[in-house]
Amino acid sequence: MAKTRDLRRRIRSIENTRQITKTMEMVATSRLKRAQDRVVAARPYAQALAEVLANLLTPELAERFPLLRPPLASPRRVALVSLTSNRGLCGAFNANLIRETRLRIAELEERGARVELHLIGRKGIGYFRFLGRELASQRHDITDRPTMEQAIALITPLMERFARGELDQVEFIFARFVSALSTPPTRLPVLPLATPARGRTGGPANRTARHAALNYILKPSAEELLAQLLPLYVQNQVYRALVESAASEQGARRTAMKNATDSAGDMIDVLRRTFNRARQAQITQEIAEIVGGAEALKG
Repeated sequence: MAKTRDLRRRIRSIENTRQITKTMEMVATSRLKRAQDRVVAARPYAQALAEVLANLLTPELAERFPLLRPPLASPRRVALVSLTSNRGLCGAFNANLIRETRLRIAELEERGARVELHLIGRKGIGYFRFLGRELASQRHDITDRPTMEQAIALITPLMERFARGELDQVEFIFARFVSALSTPPTRLPVLPLATPARGRTGGPANRTARHAALNYILKPSAEELLAQLLPLYVQNQVYRALVESAASEQGARRTAMKNATDSAGDMIDVLRRTFNRARQAQITQEIAEIVGGAEALKG
């Protein structure tokens, strides 16, 4: 009797857990759709801004802006920003990001760089606090609906320090959203700025020829436009990292909750079969005892 009672209690407990994980899966699916919409909505603006910068930049203009200074082969002062989540129950999402952050810190420190660690999300903050790592900054107020204002507040101090020469490099580690099942940890060098002109259009001669082929007059000048657009380009990169990380978190949580729901269903099936066998054995034993008692009374 005790065994069947314990099995019944376990089945009821797992059914309650399955109901919770199923609800969390549905909530994550809903949030994932909205997060995907934000990722898609950010792409046209980023593409248009990149095209404008590619058309404006020339090698001569690039030399006038601190954000475009050439990257150092061995940077000495690096700000590393790691994006994790505030909540768990999302599989290996945070573990993968933390592992990637630790690997990057080790790589930079082996090259002699001094790494400033800036953490976004309670999971990363808690882990590196446990390790006793000194943190340059920490934030956990960025939710699963990041805004451009939050991206600006996050990157502006680092951008100003980079322009003053206090930092040689600013790099982000976040989960890039490929699909709900694929959210690989990604390293994004934000500063010095890898502009479309530098990264996609070939050598300086090609860039100059393409720029000369554009037949229009700029007012204000290209230099004034770039002074306004370059910070916007950096801020947009950070915003895209935030929205992709938010979408990746919801995708990982939905996958984890679906796996948990399926596993709970499998456990319930096994326990029910075990319960039925135990109940059948108990009934058989009770029948045997009744028949044996009846035969004893006859004798």
